[in-house]
Amino acid sequence: MAGTTLDNRNRRVGLIALSGALAMLGLGYASVPLYRLFCQVTGFGGTTQRVSAAEAARVALSDGTISIRFDANIERGMPWQFRPEQVTEKITLGGRRMATFIARNDSDFPVTGRATFNVEPEPAGKYFNKVQCFCFTEQTLQPHQEVRMPVVYFVDPKIREDEEAKSIEQITLSYTFHPLKAAQQSQVAQNAPKALDRTDTGG
Repeated sequence: MAGTTLDNRNRRVGLIALSGALAMLGLGYASVPLYRLFCQVTGFGGTTQRVSAAEAARVALSDGTISIRFDANIERGMPWQFRPEQVTEKITLGGRRMATFIARNDSDFPVTGRATFNVEPEPAGKYFNKVQCFCFTEQTLQPHQEVRMPVVYFVDPKIREDEEAKSIEQITLSYTFHPLKAAQQSQVAQNAPKALDRTDTGG
């Protein structure tokens, strides 16, 4: 009888341990999207916000201004050139602006890439809003193709009400393009429409 009770107790402990392990595994799978959502909502780590044109239209203009610096990078070994058309500009808080980045594929074969991005200083992330951005989708450039990639954005005037961010005078918007894996590239190249509204000057 005592042996049966001990067996039941061991079985119960084993089930509890198994349940805990499964819960931790599930949490591990969920942690990446949850972390991404947290960053998008809070601007943590310099993550910018994504808004619709209708949402952007409801933001009031402010008398305040702020300087924006544009930074462009490529992963080592990626055969592209990538640069902002304009390095800095001063904008009115709440007003929508369009910045343009220029990318060129210097190789003799199609290359597909995707841009990661962030803003600095980090407290500015939750006030920097993108309405349109090439970073939302993969970009395929044909051999020696050069394209212009637009970003439509604004900075929320509420940045001047935030104790951590109100003294910021310049925000850096930084992009880094990374190549897709070879297996992904062929599939994207088949399905991707020809370059976002941009000027082709391949040569």
